[in-house]
Amino acid sequence: MKIALPNKGNMVNQHFGMSESFVIATIEDKKIVSIDEISSVELAHNHQGLADLLTAKGATVVITGGIGGGAITGLQQNGLKVIKGASGEYKKVIEEYINGTLEDKDVTCNHHGEHHHQ
Repeated sequence: MKIALPNKGNMVNQHFGMSESFVIATIEDKKIVSIDEISSVELAHNHQGLADLLTAKGATVVITGGIGGGAITGLQQNGLKVIKGASGEYKKVIEEYINGTLEDKDVTCNHHGEHHHQ
């Protein structure tokens, strides 16, 4: 299984659509066997582009902090399971997911008054 998370350093990025990078963790036998960081700088607020990138990298689960409805839809349309409202160090968050203790907090963002990219 591969899990994708938007990251800012070693932390879960709290704004999915503005994350400049993602980590893709490969999980085998309930253990993290590798973590790769990929750039997403060119895809800021490109919901379908981000979904396609994560799918192409083999992710089946996306764990994120704050995320908007459009991004959730794009990810789910690509068959990705989305866990929202995560925070803290991404390795700990991945371990919580593997151990079944990470809760989907159903946090979504709405961006009233913000400039939307075309």
